[in-house]
Amino acid sequence: MDENDNLFHSEEEFYHAFITGLEKMLASDELGAFILVLANASFETELYAELRSQLAERFQYWREQLHKDALDRFSPDDVTVFRQLAETGFENLKTTSFRHAGIWQLQFNQLRSFRPSRNAANAIESISQPFNPDGFHFNKPFLQKEVFWQGLIYDKNIKLLYNKFPFASLHGLLLVEPEAEKPQLLDQAAHDFIWRLLDEHAGHLPMGVGYNAMGGYASVNHQHFQTFVSRKKYPVELACWEHNGGHLLYPVSCKKFYDAASAWEHLNTLHEANVAYNLLFRKEAMYCLTRRFQGGYSQADWTSGFAWSEVRGTVSLADHAMLKQLTEKDIETELKKLQRL
Repeated sequence: MDENDNLFHSEEEFYHAFITGLEKMLASDELGAFILVLANASFETELYAELRSQLAERFQYWREQLHKDALDRFSPDDVTVFRQLAETGFENLKTTSFRHAGIWQLQFNQLRSFRPSRNAANAIESISQPFNPDGFHFNKPFLQKEVFWQGLIYDKNIKLLYNKFPFASLHGLLLVEPEAEKPQLLDQAAHDFIWRLLDEHAGHLPMGVGYNAMGGYASVNHQHFQTFVSRKKYPVELACWEHNGGHLLYPVSCKKFYDAASAWEHLNTLHEANVAYNLLFRKEAMYCLTRRFQGGYSQADWTSGFAWSEVRGTVSLADHAMLKQLTEKDIETELKKLQRL
């Protein structure tokens, strides 16, 4: 498959292929694939309604396999997740629900709360960590069934996986030359690739890209980006903020760049200074939010950590009660904790 065949040319084609892939995956004899479809469907209410009976049937099948101790051939992470799902019960699983707290966007995302924490649970003090071939990474053979698309774009080998526990619309994991086994320390070639991809395709496919540096709640130390498709603006993109020409100071230090060269120059200085950050790429600009290292501050007990989505103003919650209780001030207070001293 070459770049002329890639799905980034059309929003309709991308959406159709994304949903069709999930439907096909549901019949797979892979536990991880079932968990992925269940989590993705739970984020899209219409899709969940369409697939509910099939999901319930497959849920029962996998619960029977669990009771027979027949899951040993699958990833321990997947088995652990499904044990939690089985204890919860299919009838008690909730689709993602949303609310605004002032300008901030909140979502109760039950399925995401079951995901393995991996590096996100660790205190990290350096953005440069060596790649560990024996640890979790995206070249693991069992992940091949979770690939949405792969092929060449701009002469680079690209792999796009479904996000197993999504918190954004049509959420994916984008890998640029994953066979190189680069750690999650952004390099200029991958950075420039993202700029070019969005510049040439985001006009007809409203895609955005997120990135977590190590120390900024990157959960996997294998260079990757997170993709989503949405035309709506997120809080960090609103005109009221100074970085967008407004008069209000964003709660987290944010710089906005309009070209790849100046953006990379800034990122390179952050690398040299060992500064953690999160990025949001859009067609017209890149937002760079510098922050304190994860584990370097006391976070509220209602969050498992603020990564690129949270710093853009979209907060995922595991407790439905908090969806109703959190206020605009609560979110701003948590964001301000990320300010570097």
